Amino acid sequence: MAMHRVVVAGAAGRMGRAAIRTIARRDDMTLVGALGRSTAVGQDAGTVAGAGVLGVAVGADLGQIFLVARPTVLVDFSHGDAAVAHAEAALDHHVPAVIGATGLSAEGLARLKARSAAEETGVLLAPNFAVGALLMMEFAQRAARFFPHVEITELHHDRKRDAPSGTAARTARLVAAARGAAAPAPAVQETEQVPGARGGVIDGIHVHSVRLPGLVAHQEVLFGGTGQTLLIRHDSVSEECFMPGVVLAIQKAGTLRTFVEGLEHLLDA
Repeated sequence: MAMHRVVVAGAAGRMGRAAIRTIARRDDMTLVGALGRSTAVGQDAGTVAGAGVLGVAVGADLGQIFLVARPTVLVDFSHGDAAVAHAEAALDHHVPAVIGATGLSAEGLARLKARSAAEETGVLLAPNFAVGALLMMEFAQRAARFFPHVEITELHHDRKRDAPSGTAARTARLVAAARGAAAPAPAVQETEQVPGARGGVIDGIHVHSVRLPGLVAHQEVLFGGTGQTLLIRHDSVSEECFMPGVVLAIQKAGTLRTFVEGLEHLLDA
């Protein structure tokens, strides 16, 4: 059984802590490095995550972590283009990267795609690791062939920085592609009395973001047709629901030789 030597970036965040707890319980993985915010630097990553002492201190220098830890995969839950810089550091060492971060810029994504192909080392961008969320997107694509009128609402905890979520943006792009034709024209000339009241628009699809304490990660894809509506909803009630997907990504990352967006591409691999 192959032993996956994992570095977790964003180790002090909610997803990072959940990933470390999961890695600590597995026989085929070991945590060899952790990158985290300044308040956690120097502390044991296992203690920060609630997994007990693991003998791996949270560090602030990813390059140094790579030199000392010799990882086989990077798992990154940082925000925005920090994740791009971290993945580029991994590619410098020919180490595959699994990115669970969102809010990456188009320029950053383009750089990663080029670097991944040039190095023949995989980078997996997974906007959502929950299998239920992947099925939600798959079902929404099928429904879009029959219900061209659709809007998306995503709901997250009040500590999420980016809006809309990466999952909502990806869902909108997938649904728009599956729908094929241009977005149906509105029945009336709309006037927003408050700017943004109709949400943002991605490929002709309105996307609405809600941020409230008490939420974790939720999404609704609402289709409308003559005399009927169809609602496809996925709810994540704790970070643990993402962990089987994180495990799968760690296990499969070494088989990738290019940039891949979406964990669904690994489900049947």
